[in-house]
Amino acid sequence: MLKRIRNIGPGALIAAAFIGPGTVTACTLAGANFGYTLLWALLFATFATIILQEMSARLGLVTQQGLGEILATIFRQSKWKWPLFGLIIVALYLGNAAYEAGNLSGAALGLGALTNNAPYTYHISVGVISFLAAALFLLGSYKQIEKILLILVTLMALAFLATFFAVKADISSLLKGLFTPSIPKGSLLTVIALIGTTIVPYNLFLHASAVKAKWASIDDLQNARTDTSIAIGLGGLITILIASTAAASIFGSGLQISGVGDMAVQLEPLFGSFSKFMLGIGLFAAGLSSSITAPLATAYAMTEILGIKGGVTSKTFRFIVLSVISVGAILALTGIKPISIILAAQFANGLLLPVIAIFLLYAMNQKAILNRYVNKWLGNALGGLIIIITACLGARMIFKATGLM
Repeated sequence: MLKRIRNIGPGALIAAAFIGPGTVTACTLAGANFGYTLLWALLFATFATIILQEMSARLGLVTQQGLGEILATIFRQSKWKWPLFGLIIVALYLGNAAYEAGNLSGAALGLGALTNNAPYTYHISVGVISFLAAALFLLGSYKQIEKILLILVTLMALAFLATFFAVKADISSLLKGLFTPSIPKGSLLTVIALIGTTIVPYNLFLHASAVKAKWASIDDLQNARTDTSIAIGLGGLITILIASTAAASIFGSGLQISGVGDMAVQLEPLFGSFSKFMLGIGLFAAGLSSSITAPLATAYAMTEILGIKGGVTSKTFRFIVLSVISVGAILALTGIKPISIILAAQFANGLLLPVIAIFLLYAMNQKAILNRYVNKWLGNALGGLIIIITACLGARMIFKATGLM
């Protein structure tokens, strides 16, 4: 057991990537506005994330290649190669730039709470956090970043676990919300955001690359699976705890969530007047950790698809990372309300997910590449079901937005 705990790593990177300020915001809004009724979306998203990320981890371990490299190999002779790659690259880059804006906005909101929103704090914070994210990437090794993220995810889990018991959640309503899917009027955007903040498309690229960097032998497949299940399961538990504490402490109070102070109400039963500062620290930590992984995953995906060698030390890789951080910072400083930016980024992730998941599922059925480690019928059935559900939710949202539904 201790050996397995020591082997936890890439899964923690993925959990830290989706437990960002977007997760805290989306889950808080879900609980505050709809009580426990949307918890099923988080339960579904957690299991779906474990299923898809296990595929990504298996792909990286067996082939010792990233998802981008595998796709480049599969479609090398296809006439659709560049249109498909163009779609993936543009979607990932723009989606991750928006996601990065949400990460930086959330981290800046956290610093704002710590300074009582002093003048120009938000703008200065976005600049400082962007610089920190760039410095951590340029100066820190993968192992150092991995350890930092694991500590942050663990601390967040403990904080929300303690708060959950302090607010005395309605267990019967909680269980009903977990196992009885429903989409109340006005909640579809939130449902897609909850799924998009958990099953993050870029993580499918990041996980394969992170696994091959940590393990080189197929004998480590069980370690990779255990790492994925434990770390992502913990991340999913955190999301459910955040939404549940918001449901128990904010839902029905008439409070409209517009900033950190409103979101911090859910922590008051445990931390009292310090709740705003506790949430501020949490948002800053979550934002900083996610602001590293989004650019990192974008660079992995783009360099692998384009066949650019050199890994994290190549000039192209570093340029992509720094450009995603820069574009994210510019978007964060546009003047749009930070919470709106954060929620929009999660929504965009939810729409992009089915497209990337289809490519992953296709790759997982290539026997010439994976041999006996290709997906079995159950993996394909579960992966297909995830794609259908997320695509239907996204299509329903698009139809409603265009007035066709």
